[in-house]
Formats: sequence, C-alpha cells, structure tokens
Amino acid sequence: MIAQSTRSSLAASALIIGLAFSPLARAEKSTYQLDPDHTSVGFLVHHIGYAKVLGLFREVRGSYQFDEQSSELSALEIVIETDSVYTNHKKRDKHLRGADFLNSREFPNMTFSASTAKKTGDRTFVIAGQLDLLGITRPLTLTATWNKSATYPFDGNPYVMGVSARGTFFRSEHGMTYAVENGWVGDDVELIIEFEARRQ
Repeated sequence: MIAQSTRSSLAASALIIGLAFSPLARAEKSTYQLDPDHTSVGFLVHHIGYAKVLGLFREVRGSYQFDEQSSELSALEIVIETDSVYTNHKKRDKHLRGADFLNSREFPNMTFSASTAKKTGDRTFVIAGQLDLLGITRPLTLTATWNKSATYPFDGNPYVMGVSARGTFFRSEHGMTYAVENGWVGDDVELIIEFEARRQ
C-alpha cells in the first residue's frame, strides 16, 4: 500500500507535468516589430467611377504579440504617418494631405489597433479592430494570411513573420466627406497591408 505522503507527492508531480504540457503552459507570446523596410500600406479609391487610384503610405511602424502554438494575437498596433501619402501625383498628394482629406497637420497619424484575432483556417485570420482616423475611431475588420515564419537568410538571421492583410472602410464615417456626394472620389477605401515583422 502506498503511503499518504507518497500518494500526495505523486499527485503533485502529475499536476506539475499536466500543467507543463497543457496548451496554456505552452503558450508563449512573442513581441514582433514591423520591419519598415519591408512593410507596405496601400489603398485603392475610385476616381469618378472610371478607375481606382492606387496610393501608399511611405512611413509605417507597428508591433504586436503572437504565439505560434496557439495562434493567439494581441496588442496589435499599426501607426501610419498621414503626411507620407504618395500617389505619384504631386498636386493630388498635396490635396490629400490637406483639410479635405487626411488633414495631416492636425492629425499626423492614423492608427489601426486590435486586441485579438479569430482563426478561420490553417493560416488565415479575421482581425476585428479599430481605425483611428481624423480623431474618429470606428470598427475595421481585416482578413489576414500568415504567409511564413522562419529564420531570415541574412541581416543577422532574425526570426521573421510575414503577413498579408486586406480590409475596407468608408472614409465618410471618419468625417472625410469631400467629393463623396457627387461621386468624384469613392467613399470606400480598400486597404492593402503587406509586412514582415521581426521577433524581439
């Protein structure tokens, strides 16, 4: 017959082993920083219904936490400098930075943030977050694909994660109503986000 103290020790050991191998114990979130040299935030907006203007923001930074074992995402923040907008047309870019659109002087940043994500496939996610633009915060949902995570082949061999994300929002919901009513500039803005992020 096993003594009471022995049974207690065995039970404690089993509990420790169980916790050590539980999903919760294995979950180890790592912090990732977006690599500005390999991050692109673009957009598409209709122009008088003829075609869509393709633009991008040249200055973007951000970070998030992610656990590869559980696919748990948290603390995502992507900060975009509105003054860095570029559409390959100087007059249009100046207009976009002005009060009719991004009002970059008063609102130098637009920010997407999210505290969690829902896994929809092996490497696909829906990220329900918030977009802060022109001082107005509204819900924005991104669909994201986790393309790859691996050791980088150069630059000191950091561990890098690559992601593609897409989403759409209505600029009028953020008070940006210029040329919406007459249809000259589309209300819906298609976001294109591509980034590599380095694990810290």
